[in-house]
Order: sequence, then structure tokens, then C-alpha cells
Amino acid sequence: MKHLVIYVHGKGGNANEAEHYKPFFAESDVIGFDYQAQNPWEAQKEFSSFFEVHSQVYDSVTLIANSIGAFFSMSALTKKQVAQAILISPVVNMEKLIVDMMMWANVTEEELRIKKEIPTEFGETLSWEYLCYVREHPIVWNVPTCILYGEKDNLTSIETISEFAERIGASLTVMKDGEHWFHTEEQMEFLDDWIRNTKEIKSGLNIL
Repeated sequence: MKHLVIYVHGKGGNANEAEHYKPFFAESDVIGFDYQAQNPWEAQKEFSSFFEVHSQVYDSVTLIANSIGAFFSMSALTKKQVAQAILISPVVNMEKLIVDMMMWANVTEEELRIKKEIPTEFGETLSWEYLCYVREHPIVWNVPTCILYGEKDNLTSIETISEFAERIGASLTVMKDGEHWFHTEEQMEFLDDWIRNTKEIKSGLNIL
């Protein structure tokens, strides 16, 4: 039985990060996806095409996706045959995140509707088209899923991630003092242990 693992990086990442996960899936082929999409409608085409091309000779596919890459993946691959999803710091409610960023930037919805795009001091450009799209296309995800979340994630609240995990029946593991970006030695050790144990994680909340 041939098994494929597709790794989807977050913002600023790259497909080479997939190398980190190869030892955990020694009997599978592990590939990274260097996508170009900057929004979910671009991801819809690009991610679907990539999945179709690379998955057709395999019996099953596991998705590992990080941050915005997880959001794009869930937006684009909901109707694809994904056996399992392993999500690290996923963005699960883009509408709320955009609204939060509008608040941080002191931008009203009316201002954004009129100007269409507004750059912010923290490096993100607010987009009226993006906000409208995510409102009209909520995530529908029915894949067996494990989620790793850092307690101090600055993009997604514990309430938001918990509500999402409960709604889709995913297991949720929370790293105490963890951040959105898992990068320190301690965080990576935690992530690695979690990856090893994902098959044993049961539905519910795990605070470690």
C-alpha cells in the first residue's frame, strides 16, 4: 500500500521543511509543496491541481499543514481524498483574524469597503475582497484531524481553536507557553513528540 505525505508550509516557509518530517513517515513518500497562492481563491486552483497530480498513484494521503498553509489546504482540499490531516498552528477562522487585524490597525469595515485595500504598519494588507470571500466560503472540513496549538498563539485564540476542533471532531493538543511559530528547541521537541503520537491521540483536548 503506497502512502504519500504532503507538507504545506506557512507564511515565509518553504517546501524544504518537509525534510524534517521524513523520519516520522519512513515507509511513506514525503513531499513539500511550494505554493504561490496569496489568497484562498488562488489556492483553490493551485492546491487542487498539485494534489491531483501527486496523489493519483497513491492509496492514501496524509496532509501536514502549517498556519496559513493549513487554511489554504482546508479551503481547497475539502473534497479531495485526504486520509488524515495534521495541522500545526492552523488559521481556522480567517474572517475573525481579518476583523482582528482591522481592529489592530484602527480600520473600520466601511473604510475597507470604500478603499478596497489598506496596508498596515504590521506588514499585512487588509483586503475587502478577501474578507468578503471568506465570509461567503466558510471552511467545511470532514477529514480526521489532529491539531497542535501553542497557548500563546497571537493569531488564533484558544476559544477559536477549541470551537473549531469541537465542530469538526478533531483532537486538539495545546502546548503550554507555546507560540504560533514552533521554532525553539523546546517547541520543536514538543512538536516531534506530538507527531510521533498523533495516531494515539484521541478526540478531545490535550493540554501538555
